[in-house]
Amino acid sequence: MEQAYATPLRKKRGSAYAEGLGLTLLMAVSAKYLAGIPFLGLMGELVIAITLGVVWRAVIGVPADSMAGISLSGKKLLRYGIILLGIRLNLADIVQAGPMVLAIALFNTLFALLIVYLLARLMKVESKLGILTACGTAICGATAVIAISPQIKASDEDTAIGTLAIAMIGTMFTLLYTALYPVFGLSAFEYGVFSGSTLHEVAHVIAAAAPGGNEAVDMALIVKLTRVALLVPVAVLIGVWAGRLERRDGSGSVRASWRSIAVPWFILGFVALSGINSFGIIPAVIADQAVTVAFLMISMAMAGLGLTVDIAAFRRLGMKPFAAGLLGSALLSIVGFALVKLFGLV
Repeated sequence: MEQAYATPLRKKRGSAYAEGLGLTLLMAVSAKYLAGIPFLGLMGELVIAITLGVVWRAVIGVPADSMAGISLSGKKLLRYGIILLGIRLNLADIVQAGPMVLAIALFNTLFALLIVYLLARLMKVESKLGILTACGTAICGATAVIAISPQIKASDEDTAIGTLAIAMIGTMFTLLYTALYPVFGLSAFEYGVFSGSTLHEVAHVIAAAAPGGNEAVDMALIVKLTRVALLVPVAVLIGVWAGRLERRDGSGSVRASWRSIAVPWFILGFVALSGINSFGIIPAVIADQAVTVAFLMISMAMAGLGLTVDIAAFRRLGMKPFAAGLLGSALLSIVGFALVKLFGLV
């Protein structure tokens, strides 16, 4: 009897994945063509893809059966796409970026952690939700929220609200950066550092940096992945801190476990391909094709991210954390822009 149910179950799961993947693929392809329209071209295909996802969910809705495939697009394909993007980078660029770029990334991360958490507490946001919002803003968006959540024993509701707030804020700032790029007055290098050191999701960074060209995207990735790499140590430190607070309150203990952290191992793949490319082993034609596939995957991920943004639920539950994250992100953008201009990066 058990065997009799196995095949239909596998088919059902496969169909659910296919439906969700197909929907994000449709949006990614549509976004690529829409980006060819002069006005929409300013936004770029990645920003258009996430916008299509948000509008689709708000107007048409998303079938529950398709969420498995949408989740796969938003998580797995994003990481595979980022790994493939490493094929066009040269590790020498990281060295040439200089210690000042690294210092800006680290400073902005610490600044965002502190300012967003303080703002959340001032707005009477519950402590755990405030931590999740701060980490999502400072490190790597929804990935950070999901990684930090078990470290502080956050509820599913807090995790969902934090993820939603960061997705909304990151999308807004991605659109804002893209629209304001012509008036920022930054070089491609500077704009890449600015985007990579202030935006939330890796996908947001890539989308926002796209108007600056390949140099801006490459630098934005280098800076952003520096912040992403901080996820593991920050998660462990927060877990230890949360455990001490609970023991002080006599409510038990929370152990900081490496196993419970969503370690961003895709960074290793990104660096590995960059290292291979640094030796000039990969032909330019193959590298260009790989980058095309990478952007298709990332565009699907952006569409998937947009499809997870539930505007109605956000209005009901997440206005205060959203306000804290929004104000904190605005301050982060101002500080990040000032630092880039102050140090005169070129």
